[in-house]
This record gives sequence, C-alpha cells and structure tokens, in this order.
Amino acid sequence: MVKYVVPIMLLISSVLMAFAWLGHVKYKHKSFFTALLFSWLLVLPEYLLNVSAIRWGIGTYQPSEMAAMNLCTGVLCIAFVSKMFLGEKLTKRKIFGFVLMAVSILLVVL
Repeated sequence: MVKYVVPIMLLISSVLMAFAWLGHVKYKHKSFFTALLFSWLLVLPEYLLNVSAIRWGIGTYQPSEMAAMNLCTGVLCIAFVSKMFLGEKLTKRKIFGFVLMAVSILLVVL
C-alpha cells in the first residue's frame, strides 16, 4: 500500500507547493502580507505531507527515488498551475522538456 500512497502524497504536496509559490501572483492587487500569509498557509500542510511521505516511503523506495518523484511532480505541478491558473502559454518546447523530465524520473524509479 505504501508503494502507491507515497507518490500520491508527494503529488498532493507538489500541488500545494506550486500554489504557494505561484498562486498569489494571480492576485497582485492584494498586499504582500496577504500573499505571504496565503503562501505560508499552503506550505504547512505541504511540508507535513512531504515529510510524512518520505518517512513512510523509506524501505519501499530509496531516498533518491523519492527525491526524483518529488522534483518531477514539483516541476509538473508548476507547469500545470502556470497554465491552468495563471494562463501561461506552454510551448511545444516546454511540453517536450516536461515529458523528458517525466521519462527521466521513470528511469530513476523503475
């Protein structure tokens, strides 16, 4: 069960982190303090998920495998939030780069 739960926890953690990093940009009219508060409220559950996933995953996954999963999901979630939430145009070159990153993670984990 840990084999499936850990990647899901890391993915959810990455979604929260992507919104903490970029979500406030959509609301530039809000104060810096509001952006800071919004980001930190998202970072706490993100950190709890991330640390828990890594602690539970040791033994099922190697630390380098979990780090690779975490980095890949992080970058893909940044791309998703940039596109879907902020309206950034993802070029073919960027999409190709994200696909290469996903393939590289599969090579590390499998």
